[in-house]
Amino acid sequence: MRKYLPRIADELLERSLKASGAVLIEGPKWCGKTSTAFHKAKTAIYMQDPDQRTNYLQIANTKPSLLLQGETPRLIDEWQLAPILWDAVRHEVDQRNEPSQFILTGSAVPILDEKISHTGTGRISRIRMRTMSLFESNDSNGQVSLKQIFDGCEEVKGIAKLSIEALAECIVRGGWPASLGTDRAVYEKRVIDYVDAVVEMDVSSVDGVAKDPQKASALLRSISRNISTEASMETLRRDMQGGENGIASTPTITNYLNALQRIFVTEDLEAWNPSIRSKTPLRTSPKRHFVDPSIACASLGISGVKLLKDFNTFGYLFESLCIRDLRVYADYLDGKIYHYRDKTNLECDAVVVLRDGRWGAIEVKMGASEFDSAAENLIKLKDRINTDKMMEPSFLMILSATDFAYTREDGIHVVPIGCLKW
Repeated sequence: MRKYLPRIADELLERSLKASGAVLIEGPKWCGKTSTAFHKAKTAIYMQDPDQRTNYLQIANTKPSLLLQGETPRLIDEWQLAPILWDAVRHEVDQRNEPSQFILTGSAVPILDEKISHTGTGRISRIRMRTMSLFESNDSNGQVSLKQIFDGCEEVKGIAKLSIEALAECIVRGGWPASLGTDRAVYEKRVIDYVDAVVEMDVSSVDGVAKDPQKASALLRSISRNISTEASMETLRRDMQGGENGIASTPTITNYLNALQRIFVTEDLEAWNPSIRSKTPLRTSPKRHFVDPSIACASLGISGVKLLKDFNTFGYLFESLCIRDLRVYADYLDGKIYHYRDKTNLECDAVVVLRDGRWGAIEVKMGASEFDSAAENLIKLKDRINTDKMMEPSFLMILSATDFAYTREDGIHVVPIGCLKW
């Protein structure tokens, strides 16, 4: 049996179970939801078990409470296969009036229908699980802590052991737990199989509406070519035209994008809307991202070797990798990640905003030659924020693919992604 590597989601699950009767873990297939949930659960039921699935579904439609019996916390894996279990869990939580009763996992968001009569607010807590960050996969040494920087650390120090070649392989491999420790041929094939399953089955099964695998594949490739950008719907539509794909209408693309979001394949980065001193309008378009950058590599047929020969593409995929890791770390800190861009084209790749109002701005740059321009942008952004209505930034950071973590004379932290942790 593969050794279980600790996840940040372990702590999130522990917190949520103490506060709620049930916890729903959502996220893409193969990201480790079941393993994390099983690591905490006392008993479990697997709705996808081929030997029991028909029986479980019959019980769910007849007397769902029978499936909830067992020592707690009880894991119900892929609950969305029997949506009626949602209300059954909510009702049972009300009756027991105790925390830590159930853990539900789901790799798709079901359409709310007559089988779900209540949102679960106040009874069922939700946590989002993603693929593994570089710290969780032991590719980052964690010498620089995002939490400590938020808490006032004025100087950072560290040396990353992640070479540019190893970083390219981390992007292609992705943060899929089953791919850790495998050779290149194995992990590349696994992500290709994942993408094939998405376009052939998952994108249609999520809502029961048949979708053209060729159009779905073309859309994945288009998102991949526009990764880490604010590509509009029209840009994606034009990019998909030609070949055997035919012409995809905007409503069709919207439908496909919604399906990809509901199975946690895509996770766009929303725009930040702070209070600023000037009257400069803010742009509100999200940036395109997959839940893991390896999906883009598999969709475009990019290997680690190819990535090293195309640093333009490498840069966009590196940014997407950084956004994935920052999202994982921000979850631990009870925060969210945004990007910033205004009509003067002043932009910031990532803004970490915590629930208590603290925030920090991050520019993602691969090489040291870009650090000065990145620092200039960060200072401009800091000066543009209206601190009469918002806090001063807790930090300004350049997240890089370089070796050394240090703090510049202007107070901006330079942190290699291979040094960062929560």
